[in-house]
Amino acid sequence: MVELLKLKPVFKERIWGGTALRDSFRYDIPSEHTGECWAISAHPNGNSTVQNGPYAGKELSWLWENHQELFGHAGGDRFPLLTKILDAKADLSVQVHPDDTYAKKHENGELGKTECWYIIECKEGAEMIFGHHARTKEELVTMIHSGRWEDLLRRVKIKPGDFFYVPSGTIHALCEGTLVLETQQSSDTTYRVYDYDRVDQNGEKRELHLSKAIGVTTVPDDVNQVKPHIEENRSTMITTFIEEEYFSVYKWNVVDEYKHKKEAPFLLCSVINGQGSVKTKEETLSLQKGDHFLVTADTKEMIVDGTLELIVSHT
Repeated sequence: MVELLKLKPVFKERIWGGTALRDSFRYDIPSEHTGECWAISAHPNGNSTVQNGPYAGKELSWLWENHQELFGHAGGDRFPLLTKILDAKADLSVQVHPDDTYAKKHENGELGKTECWYIIECKEGAEMIFGHHARTKEELVTMIHSGRWEDLLRRVKIKPGDFFYVPSGTIHALCEGTLVLETQQSSDTTYRVYDYDRVDQNGEKRELHLSKAIGVTTVPDDVNQVKPHIEENRSTMITTFIEEEYFSVYKWNVVDEYKHKKEAPFLLCSVINGQGSVKTKEETLSLQKGDHFLVTADTKEMIVDGTLELIVSHT
């Protein structure tokens, strides 16, 4: 019986990345421009590795393909979700993602990308780009090609603890001074709309994807900030951020002990603060800030012990 899988992340260097993944989470990052921690991933562009138990050293994609019993025989040709932590030292490009239908046709069978963000840390007065003001597709095209970015893009103020649901087709961008946990479909397809005319270390501008971006952008958009539901008891506060087609996402604030009866086939868990442990019938796993683990279908009940904040998701 395998109940808990601790996972080793994969790190990605980005033009907009920094050192917050090292400074806040003590990760061993590859450079001073590390933008992404692919924490729980079975995507071929960044595959998490199991760190404990009989499958230590195996990649998550291998487990999905060869041990479906660990995932409640969920089926499907790929692991469905991807958990990241993003360090936006500088502004990310303004971008949009396709839905499943468009990505399957135009991106070699890739999934679409609906995602969501939990703001872990951000500077005072931080903001993000979340949606646009175009009323028609024609107006969207005109504003993009004429560079009317301030008129087009909707900017919103953010603070630690905020949560944003970003469906495919939503124009968006994290802005500088933001550290975010992202839960998304397992996809690496991004269409850049605008990149502030930045150049890379070779003096080259990054590619834009205007035709595809315009094709997939929802017009008019209908983005709204999520209103979470909170349940509290003596030692635990459970915040339900969203329960929708691709994923459900929660925050567990645990002080002392929380007993959870698992209903979903498997859970993706990320410790964003504190320390403690998680115990199942057969296993105990010590936890600290920056740990990521998967709770398998073998687990019926688990006890989280300590003072911890976790972001938990499932399909």
